[in-house]
Amino acid sequence: MYTLTPRCHLPPLRRSPPPCQAATTTTVSPPPPQSLSAAADTLRSTWPHRFWTLAGSAAILSSLSTSASLVTSGTSPALDPLAAALAAYSLADLATGIYHWLVDNYGDATTPFVGSQIAAFQGHHRHPSTITLRDVSNNLHALSRAAALSLLPADALLSAAGAPAAAHAFAGGFAACVVLSQQFHAWAHEKRRRLPVGVEWLQEAGVLVSRAEHAAHHRRPYDSNYCIVSGMWNGVLDRYRVFEALEMVVYLRTGVRPRSWDETEESWMEVAGDDDVAAAGDER
Repeated sequence: MYTLTPRCHLPPLRRSPPPCQAATTTTVSPPPPQSLSAAADTLRSTWPHRFWTLAGSAAILSSLSTSASLVTSGTSPALDPLAAALAAYSLADLATGIYHWLVDNYGDATTPFVGSQIAAFQGHHRHPSTITLRDVSNNLHALSRAAALSLLPADALLSAAGAPAAAHAFAGGFAACVVLSQQFHAWAHEKRRRLPVGVEWLQEAGVLVSRAEHAAHHRRPYDSNYCIVSGMWNGVLDRYRVFEALEMVVYLRTGVRPRSWDETEESWMEVAGDDDVAAAGDER
């Protein structure tokens, strides 16, 4: 399909080594109780979190109910919205993979609009299990806000244009899958015994991204298995090196290297045996 330049032929990114420091025997004291409490507070849902989660859910339900109303009124075939929703489910998996790849590899905390998301993903790589400790609204509010602000006007435009039930089903289904992808992501890090009933079966059936598949993403250099709805696109994207091809295009045009090409920075490396609650501040 295409020819890629091996990474070993690209000029290495030169980082200045840190100055040598004399070894010390200073004992690092554990964080005081109030620090742990403050970190745990970042995992709890606030009223703004709940508001946006409810607003996003309402927008999704409104879109899906409009689709159902058009079907029951006889203006649209019943199978069309179902096919549209399945297409939305598939494309949402691809969309989460593309976005995940972008924020993992480009930009930083100062990047306009998505800087906080980039910082959050960096913190997640260092403390991956913290996501399982987050309250639902805390985990979903950012995507829910995006759904509320974009889906309501989009659904209104569809209604004004007389769009069929399938169009509303696609819009609502796509938004629902993208919003819930963060919950599916959390379940991919959760222990079996703590998963809700039926979730493990859905993971094993490939309906939701599995823990084993997503675990491959958390191995250096973090350059595969980006999709987090069902993971159905991961095999194709990784087998045909789609993201690597895009990285080459970006590099050849801009000179910007993705993070996955270089030695993993310490801030991205998972902390083994660390208390993820105490480290929650890295993931805000």
